[in-house]
Amino acid sequence: QVQLVESGGGLVQAGGSLRLSCAASGRTFSSYAMAWFRQAPGKERDFVAAISRIGSSTYANSVKGRFTISRDNAENTVYLQMNSLKPEDTAVYYCAADPRPGLSLWEHMYDYWGQGTQVTVSS
Repeated sequence: QVQLVESGGGLVQAGGSLRLSCAASGRTFSSYAMAWFRQAPGKERDFVAAISRIGSSTYANSVKGRFTISRDNAENTVYLQMNSLKPEDTAVYYCAADPRPGLSLWEHMYDYWGQGTQVTVSS
């Protein structure tokens, strides 16, 4: 069982930056693939970025080159550095954990979810 708690969301102007953090409980954090998803008002939850247990990463096309996912296994934390933010990045951002090997973009592959943190980008 893994519990995930996101933090770092807030209000930022377009072009600005934020860093989201996701703190995980448990001693097996390093064995999980981790991901960020987001859900804008009235829309489905979408994949943003994921990082494997060995540090490989993948990104949605909409954030590639602007967002960076990283993990610190000693701190049981995964991060999402978001630069050059746009109003269309406004959403609730969720952290998720997948205990299986590999790296998935699919929401249903992730067994554990945080409660979400709001990111609002003003124009």
